[in-house]
Amino acid sequence: MSNANNNERKVPELSLTSYTKGSPEEQVQFVDTLMFGLKEYGFVILNDHTVDQKKVDEAYAMVKQFFALPVEKKNEYKGENGGQRGYTPFGMEHAKDSEHPDLKEFWHVGRELAADSQYKGIYPENIWPAEVPGFKEKFLDLYESMDATANVLLEAIGKGLDVPENFFADMVKDGNSILRTIHYPPTDGHDTTNSIRAGAHEDINLITMLVGATSSGLQLLDRDGTWLDVNSKPGQLVVDSGDMMARLTNNVLPATTHRVINPDNSGEERYSMPYFVHPHSKASLACLDSCVGEGKKWEDITAGDFLNQRLREIGLIK
Repeated sequence: MSNANNNERKVPELSLTSYTKGSPEEQVQFVDTLMFGLKEYGFVILNDHTVDQKKVDEAYAMVKQFFALPVEKKNEYKGENGGQRGYTPFGMEHAKDSEHPDLKEFWHVGRELAADSQYKGIYPENIWPAEVPGFKEKFLDLYESMDATANVLLEAIGKGLDVPENFFADMVKDGNSILRTIHYPPTDGHDTTNSIRAGAHEDINLITMLVGATSSGLQLLDRDGTWLDVNSKPGQLVVDSGDMMARLTNNVLPATTHRVINPDNSGEERYSMPYFVHPHSKASLACLDSCVGEGKKWEDITAGDFLNQRLREIGLIK
């Protein structure tokens, strides 16, 4: 059920150019509103960003081609390492602490590392579907656009958290960020009593940027325990903070529980494309000095170890 107070409670909208091209006062206002949105809702909606909608539309067209392939053909691209690259079949992933699978299938694209990167061989290599011409070029281009916007957002968050200027830039350099393309097929014939398109969960990573889902269904768990619809328009990016950010900030920026509910029309399908921003695997998620407060809530852990722990919890690696 949606929150009855939808009219009063609404995820803040921000213009990224007010930060990248604005006056010092506008930049301060952007950081303040960004921090308010992430603290209060765990989400913000971003306008005027650098991800070209034309690139997004072209990528969605390719995604639809891939997911329309026969299941046997798609299964040839099943990724290793917990599906961190390539195809993850329908019903494989579930929310942490849930035994009911999500009603979705997805594809992962990761960073293409330089030959001399210290993470070459640590992160899985990308897999590309031969059946969709131009898929590799289109998705690497979109990945770079999303990455550039993520770096700007993290810089602004860094100002809000009072960390050294290059703190997040260093943390995500050669980071294990993932562009996920999701297909939620029609729910006809599936167990919609126990399973929904994406069960209530928190994201694993630092921040997530969701670009142009074809229809909605996204809801966040508001601070009063009710579900609030997160509605966005084409050309907007929905941004939320994940578990790695929560650990790093001692829950100053909490990871907000969210879900994708089933549609009223069981014959309706949905596509979406989140970009999960990850640090490099050796990065420490130890609590920031500025966020210790009355004491650290979590033990220190590296981003790589934390990722593997969570992939086990959601059923993607044994």
